[in-house]
This record gives sequence, structure tokens and C-alpha cells, in this order.
Amino acid sequence: MKRVREFDRLLARLPVLALGGLLAMNGTAAAQSAFDPTPAAQPTPPAAVNPAQTRSWSSLSPAQQRLLQAFHGRWDSLPPARQRALAQGSARWLGMTPEQRARAAQRFRRWRAMTPQQRERIRERWRNFRSLPPQQQQRIREAYRRFRQMSPQQRRALRRQWRQMTPAERRNALRSFRPMRPMRPMRPMRPRR
Repeated sequence: MKRVREFDRLLARLPVLALGGLLAMNGTAAAQSAFDPTPAAQPTPPAAVNPAQTRSWSSLSPAQQRLLQAFHGRWDSLPPARQRALAQGSARWLGMTPEQRARAAQRFRRWRAMTPQQRERIRERWRNFRSLPPQQQQRIREAYRRFRQMSPQQRRALRRQWRQMTPAERRNALRSFRPMRPMRPMRPMRPRR
């Protein structure tokens, strides 16, 4: 019964947890591209960099330096991986629209409000998600996209229906889930002879 209640809480917070975890693990652009149907501004990927190689402060653009000003005095003492993550994150941030920045900031505030245990659960779920085959990842993205398109009333009804199911009914519902597949275009008809 405790696991059912825990799952119900998770189901109720699915959008927050999924996006918060993605934000924390791979930054806002990854969260945007993984679940949100609106395209995000994607920065050009950096050239292959040696993970142990440090980045100098002067290698950052002036806009990145303004954004990362809090790290200026200790930049050289940061681990190379942290420097790289901050540089890439600032590039993503600068490439976002104001609406995308507002959503990212809101997700970051939610992430910061979580306990370390909640964050670790999200990280674990993200690792599990990334280990799934691409087809299953796509099914999950599609289900999430459809969930996001539901009205709040539809979401509440879905949660209520889920809570009323027995564990066996829930397993069957999850097994029988099939994403909507796009229709294949029809072949042109050939005239009869």
C-alpha cells in the first residue's frame, strides 16, 4: 500500500520530476528536447575536448563571462568538468528565448527545493531512461507529450482512474500501452487496365 501511495505522489508530480531531473542532469536544452514539443534554441556542439583540459576564463565570450561572473575569482580552481559544464550551460542559456529562460528558471527553482534523496531518485530514473532502447524512450516521450496536452481536469481524471485500479490492473494497463503511430502515406493508386 505504501508503494501505491508513493507511486500516486510520483504520478501527480510527473511533469515536475521529469523536467527537473532532465534539467539537473543535462541542462535546459536537453530537458526541452526530451519532452517539450516546442523546439529549443540548440547551440552548436563544442568540438571534442579533452575532459581533463581546463578552460581559461578568457576563452569564454563576454556574454558568458557576465553570466558566470560569480565564478570569476575561482574559475581556475574549478575542476575541468565543472568549467566545461558551466561554459556549456551558459551557452545554452544565452541561446534561449525569454520564454525558455523563464521555464528553465522555474524548473531550476523546483530542483533546488527538492531534498537530496528526491534529486538522487530523479538522477537514477534519468540513468534508467537513458539506458532504454531508443524506441522505448520515444514511447515515453510520446506518452509525456500527450499527458502535457491534457487539460488539468483530464489529468486529474487520469490520476483518479489510476488510483482506483488494482496492482494487476495497473500492470495490464502498462503492458497494453501502445503509442499512437503516425499513419503511413498511402501508395498512389494505379489506374485499372
